[in-house]
Amino acid sequence: MFLTHSKRAGRLAACTALALSAGMLLAGTASADNPSPRPSATKRVAEKKAPSFTPPKLALPQREDVRMGAATATAGARLQSDLDRDGFEDIIFRAVDGQLYSSTSSGQGGAFELFRTEDVAKEIVPIGNQGGTGEPEVLVLSENGTLKLYRDADPYGSPYESTVGGGWQIYNKISSPGDLNGDGRADVIARTKDGSLYLYLATGNLSKPLGARTLIGGGWGAYDQIVGFGDANRDGRGDLYARDTAGTLWFYAGTGKASAPFGARKAIGGGWGVYTQLLPGGDGFLLARDQKGSLYVYAGKGNGTLAAPQKSGSTGSMKGIVHFANGGGNPYTGKEGIFATTPAGALYWYNGSTTGSLDPRVLASDNGGYDDALVPLHFSSLNQDALSDLGFLYEGVLYIEGAEIGPGWHVYDTIVGPGDLTGDGKGDLLARDKSGVLYLYAGNGAGTAFGGRIKVGPGWGSYDKLVGAGDYTGDGRTDLLATTPGGDLYLYGGTGSASAPFKGRVKIGPGWQTYGKLVAPGDLNADGKADLIGVAHNGDLYTYLNTAPGKFSGRVKFGPGFQIYNKVF
Repeated sequence: MFLTHSKRAGRLAACTALALSAGMLLAGTASADNPSPRPSATKRVAEKKAPSFTPPKLALPQREDVRMGAATATAGARLQSDLDRDGFEDIIFRAVDGQLYSSTSSGQGGAFELFRTEDVAKEIVPIGNQGGTGEPEVLVLSENGTLKLYRDADPYGSPYESTVGGGWQIYNKISSPGDLNGDGRADVIARTKDGSLYLYLATGNLSKPLGARTLIGGGWGAYDQIVGFGDANRDGRGDLYARDTAGTLWFYAGTGKASAPFGARKAIGGGWGVYTQLLPGGDGFLLARDQKGSLYVYAGKGNGTLAAPQKSGSTGSMKGIVHFANGGGNPYTGKEGIFATTPAGALYWYNGSTTGSLDPRVLASDNGGYDDALVPLHFSSLNQDALSDLGFLYEGVLYIEGAEIGPGWHVYDTIVGPGDLTGDGKGDLLARDKSGVLYLYAGNGAGTAFGGRIKVGPGWGSYDKLVGAGDYTGDGRTDLLATTPGGDLYLYGGTGSASAPFKGRVKIGPGWQTYGKLVAPGDLNADGKADLIGVAHNGDLYTYLNTAPGKFSGRVKFGPGFQIYNKVF
């Protein structure tokens, strides 16, 4: 099976240069040859420490009657993630530390090593044994839209790897419902950000595992979770579950026809909005994780309907899992918490808990003597490691992760890194000048350089705060939030176009003047939606979870005491 040791255990302990005392961090004294002192990238570092994570051992449900029974003819397609070769499906997931892990029905598990170094797996799609070798294969999507296939090569070497292709960032959901055309191979579906669903039939050729895409139909943007399930009604065809934003779960039975692979939808029931993630459990079981990180098992009745849920494991046992393989929600990467600085110069890091809140703070740097001439900045991931990036402005020069980007940024009063705005899979920046004109800087995918600025438009000076870290509308595009001094909050939905990156604004609501600081932390509860944090003038911090397109839950108080920080970002 895939190797279970890891070379990435310390990946999240990323050292990033952050000068917290300009006077202490000069590269040299100012002179005619060096008129603008620069903070040293080597004398002070900030360590964003990895949250602790222990892979859970899941008590996976099993049904002996389907192990080698009537489904034998399509077992190769039905068993999409049988990692330990015992005839039962297993689970692969990405955790808060960016690594992949597995939990198997035979009790094995641990790190699921693909030797991807810093290229984090955004989406994971097990597709079973396509090559006829008996070894399972897995499709993995990168942040930049590259899709690759991995197969275990041998117990001691690196897995086999082949590139399926680029450009897959046009989709917000990629999954495999199993065999849709009766050839014994698991096929793939992919949904565009405009809601069109496409089918890719498997070829059995590992160097080119997927054929040309075929349009299934539109309107699939109505669902915030799409679960490629496998055979739920025991007819040998792959099926699908989908949850709409009102919390109703729907079942789509496979037809066996590639031209129209799914029949008319059937309602399973309401109330499914309480779950942050739905995923296939194998052998006719649907798994669901709730807000507290607890796992529930729904046994299939053989006709697409489901039995009453049974809790699996202890409360919170799934905490720390960011995304499941073939999980229903849109995969999220880019930002995983917030920073806070004290006037004395200490820098603290709060990691997102995956249960809707923040983990306890950890000290990231304690340099002393904070100087207001240095402005710290916190951007959504600008490279392929899926981690947010720390930067700062010093005398007009922009630094990101210790690297000097260049001078001239003093003309801007706000710089925001909400994510990929141009649709190319690379993180970008927004910058507003002092006259209120907003500009876009397209990133190079490495966080080391940006293209020439593109004018978004004037009039942005009417907002006192611009924040963003991911998708607030549910379509997989990067969005932006803005507040007026009077407290009105507006949402600008992303378009994925560099020339016109935002749709018209939509008012979310008034009353946000309550907060002296508004922060975009990323996805706090691992449901694939970006969330929001407000810090009141008295120091109370509140979280707002994105529950539906452009809507937030009622606020939840995380705790008091944040008045000790001069910056929360």
